Amino acid sequence: MELTETLDFSHEDRKDVYEYVEAHGTVREDEARRALNMDAGAFGHHVTVLRRDGYLRKLDNKLQVAYQEDDATAHESDGVTYTIRTAQQVDLSGLIGAIRTVAEEGTYIEAETVAEMIDHEEVVLRHNEVRSRMIFVATVEDDVIGWVHLDLPETEKLAHTAVLTVGILPAYRGHGIGSRLLDRGCGWASERGFEKLYNSIPATNELAIEFLESHGWETEAVREDHYRIEDEYVDEVMMAVSL
Repeated sequence: MELTETLDFSHEDRKDVYEYVEAHGTVREDEARRALNMDAGAFGHHVTVLRRDGYLRKLDNKLQVAYQEDDATAHESDGVTYTIRTAQQVDLSGLIGAIRTVAEEGTYIEAETVAEMIDHEEVVLRHNEVRSRMIFVATVEDDVIGWVHLDLPETEKLAHTAVLTVGILPAYRGHGIGSRLLDRGCGWASERGFEKLYNSIPATNELAIEFLESHGWETEAVREDHYRIEDEYVDEVMMAVSL
């Protein structure tokens, strides 16, 4: 199932099953059935239909939302071998750790917000009637070393736009990994009809601004003294790129 696909359920109980699994990331079948107080036969039927229609998938005795995953791609640069792929629920702790490590540098407030949201929800990918998110990760031997996150609003008037964050652990910078992640995120959004991406960065993060500018992003606005970092007021640079 594509994250941009409209959700359409023919039965209210079926919608309840999907929403429970979507909100929990990975859940045991018996746990979901008990939580929803459903008859075993009815629950099994709804799961079967949701799997048939591409909304859910089953791994062992656990259910997950069946997001359509792009193929993983392997890369090598200056002796560093890494893979870029769709984030999975198993990446939860590594993803949060990578984002927080970058955010702790004090110059990526949007990334810090993303980490807090994912940690609070304990779910990597989301797709519901209010908001969806897509995340690609760069990994070295299954360790998450970077990410690109797309916040995808479901509101019709904003559905052509998305907010993007991207980051790499300091030890892996300078190998072009960030550029590949950014290209993957922008390419995914463009292929699915998004017209514009946004990113907001403190003015003190000159390297991030230069990085985005080198990939065609432009400054659309500056909000003066929007952030307070270590008791200093810092402007917010609001950047965008048209796809």
